Parts: sequence; C-alpha cells; structure tokens
Amino acid sequence: MAENFYDITREDGLYYRQTYFDQAKRLVIKVGSAVLTDENGIDYAVIANIARELSFLKKSGREVILVSSGAVAAGKRKIQLPESTETDLDEKQALAAIGQPILMDAYEAAFEEYGQTVSQVLLTHSDLADRNRYLRVRSTVLALFRYDAIPVINENDTVAVEELRFGDNDTLAAHISNLIEADMFLCLTDVVGLYTGNPQSDPDARPIYTVPAVTEEIEAMAGNLKSALGTGGMQSKIRAAKMVATGGGCSFIGPGKEEGILQQLFSGEMVGTFFLPASDKISRRKQWIAHILKPAGELVIDDGARRAICSGGRSLLPSGICEVHGNFGFGDAIRCLDENGMVVAVGLINYDSEDVEKIKQHQSHEIVELLGVKDYDEVIHRDNLVILT
Repeated sequence: MAENFYDITREDGLYYRQTYFDQAKRLVIKVGSAVLTDENGIDYAVIANIARELSFLKKSGREVILVSSGAVAAGKRKIQLPESTETDLDEKQALAAIGQPILMDAYEAAFEEYGQTVSQVLLTHSDLADRNRYLRVRSTVLALFRYDAIPVINENDTVAVEELRFGDNDTLAAHISNLIEADMFLCLTDVVGLYTGNPQSDPDARPIYTVPAVTEEIEAMAGNLKSALGTGGMQSKIRAAKMVATGGGCSFIGPGKEEGILQQLFSGEMVGTFFLPASDKISRRKQWIAHILKPAGELVIDDGARRAICSGGRSLLPSGICEVHGNFGFGDAIRCLDENGMVVAVGLINYDSEDVEKIKQHQSHEIVELLGVKDYDEVIHRDNLVILT
C-alpha cells in the first residue's frame, strides 16, 4: 500500500474504500451540532435524512450506532436564547437538560417512520475510565444490538464537569468505535472533507479522498477547515480517525447535510475523505490505557530505556528513569517521555510517585533495600505499556 497520500490515485483510493465499505458490518455514525441544527433549532429535514440513511444501512444487514450532538443547541433554541449569548457551565448543563428530550423526540419520530427502535445512552468520561463500567457499557450496547435497537449516544452534558468530559463527541465516537470494535467510524459534519489547503483562499487546494495513515502532515492540514458550530473542529476529527485506525477501524469525514450521503458512500461514489486502518492494531485494553485514561503524571526516561520499550518490547525498569513528575498512585496511567520531552509511551504504574522517586536510576534487585519491600521488578510492565511513537 502507498505510504504517502499523494501516491494514491483516485482509482486506487476508490478500490481501497469500496473494499472496506463492502466488508463493514458494524458502524458508528457521528453527527455534529453544525449538521443537526439551523437558525430555527433542530433541523428536522436532516433528522429525517439520518433516519432514512441509518435504516438503509440496518436493512442491509449492518449494526449501527448514532453518536449525536445537538442537545445544548436544541435547548438554546427552545428557550429562544440567542446563539451569541455567553453561558457558564451550569447554564450549559441546564440547556442540555432542556434540549436532550427534544433531540430524542425528534429521533424517535423520524426512526418510527422506518420501523426502527432507538435507545438513549448518556455517558461521561468516568463511565469509560473505570474498567468495569467500560466493559458494562460494551455489554449493554451489544445487548441493544440483539434487541435490534439503534443506540443513540451522547455525552451526559447535564452532569459532566471538566474532569468527567470527553472534550467533544468526535472523541466520544472514536472511543465507542474501539469499545465495540466497529469496522467503520463515519463523521458527518459541515465540511466536505480534507483538502491540501484552504479551498476558500487557495485556488490550488485539492480534495484528499483517501488517507493511508494520519501523519503530522495530515494533522497540520486539519487547520485548513473549520466547523461553524460545535466544540470539535476538523483537528479533533482527524485525531478521532487516528484513534480508530489504531483499533483496526476505518474512518470517513464528509458532508452531513447532503441528502443520501451514506447511500452514495456505500454505492461507491467518491465523496469526502476516507482513512484506512493502521497496519498494527492494538488490543481494546491497550486502547483503553492509551486513549481513555487521563495520565496522572510523567516519567522522563533515558535513551536506553526508550529503545528497550519501543524497539525491544521490554518493560520499563527503575534504572531507566531520570525524572518523576506529578503526584500519582499505584495503577494510575503515566506518560513516558524521552529526554527531548517527546511522549513515547503510556502505561499503568506499579508504584506511587514517592516510591518511584526513591528507586529511579537503581536496579530492580535494589528495590527491597530502598523501599523495604518489592512488589514488582518493573515500574511499568510491558503488558500494561502502550508505545505511542
């Protein structure tokens, strides 16, 4: 496969895309506020189109999940609050509480036209950060599939404070895609896809139809296009596609207000931007460690330790640790930085920060002498370590 997106011709890109579209059986579709709302509130024509599109996919034998924004925007329009009005956290949470039933009523009515059952799932970051609750969410979603229902998932904005937030629904949708091992993540937004430049100011900008891998160059291009509404923007969508790729899934970013967009995609039309899966898939558990857990601290490691964990598949030992940053406890997620400050890995720590400070740059056999007890030889075991470079 081509290593650079410039090397993929339109014809080759169509072949890659269509192969994955034909094989995809489990899909996560994310729709943002910019697509779902207009100046009058909920855009019911768009809701109707989404219901028609997802029903088409379900009737073709696929399982679908809808990750939907729009609750806060619907709440604002319901109480006739101008879009430009500044709101603080408790007001946004109140608006979400007002808007969420409006949004679900709209979906319920639209999907009823096609004989489809919808269900509501509201999540905060803590629901996925706790391993048992993470697995319970997965089991519930799979049970909804068995009941032939379409899960409609949103962040629980009414109760989510900063430390409980995903940040945006692009990230939430990527987490859900990896949680249920979806074949494809489809992000419907108010832009037509990724371009080599800003098409509004660069006459030579051209669309990028197929992306083999999300490189730094691709991430830089995300700044060329901005979304009118919502919290994500194009950069969060690119990061979400990168996250899904490491879980073995494909992604698509394209115009959500275009009628019949999903039928066009699955029929082989060349629209939007398609992202291929990564060649090296990591397990669901390591996805959870790398992308869902919020790091509680950092370790600066020397070059020998970096080579050992990144190239040698080894655990992180105390001898390779140069500096300890943060106040963390046993089992917390910790980032590993090289001596230039680049994040090279993240993993679950076997010792708290105070103990790591005592044993850093020492051999494992010295841990008993330094701490009075030795629970582990490794500071982070390789089974709990995810390489990010």
